Amino acid sequence: MKKVIGLMGSPRKNKNTNKALDLILENMDKKEFQVQKIYLGKLNINHCTGCDYCGHKEDCIHEDDMKILYKEFDSADIIILAAPLYFNSFNGLTKNIIDRCQKYWSLKYSHGQNYKRNEDRKGICIGVGGAPFTFDQFRGLTPILDFFFKALNVEHMGNYFISNTDKKPVKSNDTINQELKDIGKNFKKLNKFHIQR
Repeated sequence: MKKVIGLMGSPRKNKNTNKALDLILENMDKKEFQVQKIYLGKLNINHCTGCDYCGHKEDCIHEDDMKILYKEFDSADIIILAAPLYFNSFNGLTKNIIDRCQKYWSLKYSHGQNYKRNEDRKGICIGVGGAPFTFDQFRGLTPILDFFFKALNVEHMGNYFISNTDKKPVKSNDTINQELKDIGKNFKKLNKFHIQR
């Protein structure tokens, strides 16, 4: 059974980001996938200070709830990151945990560890923006996602980006609801994708 970690990066419960994530997680085959959803807003996670402790000690200097996420990342087969777009990039809550993945870069490149290489790990991102659709609306997310998934040695399978939720919430958009459900239902045979609605 594959372990799935759904990271809910919005501080706002029961809104668009949360709904979009649930549409995938709730439709994954429970016989194939063990699903766990984590609300990042419930965790106490300090910001990375660039102290390079992880470059010398193979760990992070902070004794906080990031330890929980490190354990989950280490045991996950699939990581689904869902976050709102704030100021054309990830919101601070989500970006904070991404920054704290410096530990994994250090494990691989400062300490020479063979962290999760050649394992069948996959990741996707759900990005949610309130503003109307523009072609490059989510451009600020993609390079950060690339580094995040590479640090964890997770194959970046795809993005599902949702625009204009200030005017049309996820819960009232039938197309988005069906497509996200289909991603969940068909995750086992999912091909790489990039969708923006």
